[in-house]
Amino acid sequence: MNADEVLTRLRGGLVVSCQAYPGEPMRLPQVMTAMAQAAVIGGAVGIRAQGLADLHSIRAAVDVPMIGLIKTGGQGVFITPTVADAVATARTGVEIVALDGTRRPRPDGFALADAIAAIHDEGALVMADCGCLQDALASVAAGADLVGTTLAGYTGTRPTTLGPDLEFIAGAAAMLSVPVIGEGRIRTPHEARAALDAGAFAVVVGTAITHVTSITRTFVRAAESTTTP
Repeated sequence: MNADEVLTRLRGGLVVSCQAYPGEPMRLPQVMTAMAQAAVIGGAVGIRAQGLADLHSIRAAVDVPMIGLIKTGGQGVFITPTVADAVATARTGVEIVALDGTRRPRPDGFALADAIAAIHDEGALVMADCGCLQDALASVAAGADLVGTTLAGYTGTRPTTLGPDLEFIAGAAAMLSVPVIGEGRIRTPHEARAALDAGAFAVVVGTAITHVTSITRTFVRAAESTTTP
């Protein structure tokens, strides 16, 4: 699948993020693969997933474009943080590698442009997960093929909005020459539509679709709030 075909297939659609947190019972490659297959049956145009084992397993099971990444830790730069991580992710066969696109120091000492160049050498596209418009502009200058609003509200450069950061999406879409992927705190179909209307090329939804624990908690809280003693 060449770059033009990947983007054509993603345009205007829903990418489902199939990820589980460490220690959770669903954090198994076969479970995430089944989740991805179910999402594709439901109409997802792409899958975002993390971890080499999950990526290999899902890649063998679905034929939609995949956005792959590796998470290391949970602080600072932790989304595909090193050049070695970037290369390993690209070699799973995913079409797009997602990595931290902020201007923060990277743990291996390399620049963002070095990681992007290494991914391109492996034949994959790069999605830079950014926290603000300045990150996005720097990522495009470094060679990123797509920009995601994934980290908006999590790096201290923008406030944490209740839903998706529509202002960031709109501003990035207006200023950048590459597709902007709306991601982060998209919890409802209405919010997904709002992100697309704001200028997103496609949207990524994870927790609201695939994280059973979080979905259950929302129902439990609603039930508890209406229960009469």
